[in-house]
Amino acid sequence: MKVGLIGAGRIGAFHARTLAGNPEVTSLRIADANLARAKSVAREVGAETALDADDLIRRSDALVIATATDTHADLIRLGADAKLPVFCEKPISLNLETTDRVLEHVDKAGIPLQIGFQRRFDRGYAEARRLVASGELGRVYAARLATHDPEPPPEQILKASGGLFRDLMVHDFDIIRWTTGQEVEEVHAVAGVLTDDRAFVRLDDVDTAVAILRLKDGALAVLSGLRHDPRGYDVRLELFGSKDSVVVGMDSRTPLRPLDDDREGTGQPAYRDFLERFGPAYREELHAFLLVARGETDSPCSGADARESLRVSLAAMVSLREKRPVALEEIR
Repeated sequence: MKVGLIGAGRIGAFHARTLAGNPEVTSLRIADANLARAKSVAREVGAETALDADDLIRRSDALVIATATDTHADLIRLGADAKLPVFCEKPISLNLETTDRVLEHVDKAGIPLQIGFQRRFDRGYAEARRLVASGELGRVYAARLATHDPEPPPEQILKASGGLFRDLMVHDFDIIRWTTGQEVEEVHAVAGVLTDDRAFVRLDDVDTAVAILRLKDGALAVLSGLRHDPRGYDVRLELFGSKDSVVVGMDSRTPLRPLDDDREGTGQPAYRDFLERFGPAYREELHAFLLVARGETDSPCSGADARESLRVSLAAMVSLREKRPVALEEIR
């Protein structure tokens, strides 16, 4: 399979290494708005470069999009027009109107679309989903989720991110739906700027947030999103059921310091970032996409899935602005 990768930044370079090492990929071409960066990544992995997106698409059997958020919608449409299977990092768009137009375009073109929510391919989250689906956890009573960055992103990245709920916590909104098999019915969010980084104030964004979700069968979830965790990158899910309670993301590198015993800790360094924590999941995610592109399986994270997580994010934003719980049915 000839794969075209557009975007050679941090996540794009990681995907390039993954694709170059996958035996299903017979050739890899890379494009980026910064041609020098594309050439540098291509040299590193033994790939070729393309002059632009159109050139890349003409010579590819499948398209992987790892560019800035505001380019996703147009690039998905280009891939669909060329009848290429498309993988795109989240989100499709930051608003529902554009998202719906893109999904309609994809549906008319009849191409498979997979959106990048890598936690679905992490072993721990997959086991949590299995325990819920099998009934071994019993009825889910409650959940706790955390996504904490070690340091705030640069202001340039924040400016295009869509804010904390659509950029950071959208992963939690997706994974609670995926692991429990339940839709979110109501969101109540509170947030503020608690760090010394004034970029959040300038951008009308927040760096610290908590959201309470009510799921379809009444289960409750509490989520925390932090742009600054001095101990490292922390992503966890706790599920409490009528038969069992489990946690995902609690290991020797979890950046929490216990205070209730004499242990000094494991001595293991905390996770530095999302690539280190979810490296295997990212690789599994792209391998799954290659199977989707070959027609061997359906998309494991569809555009409709991405749309629903965006709806929850938008509900959280309305809740924060209006200081009230927001039902998902209000977000059309």
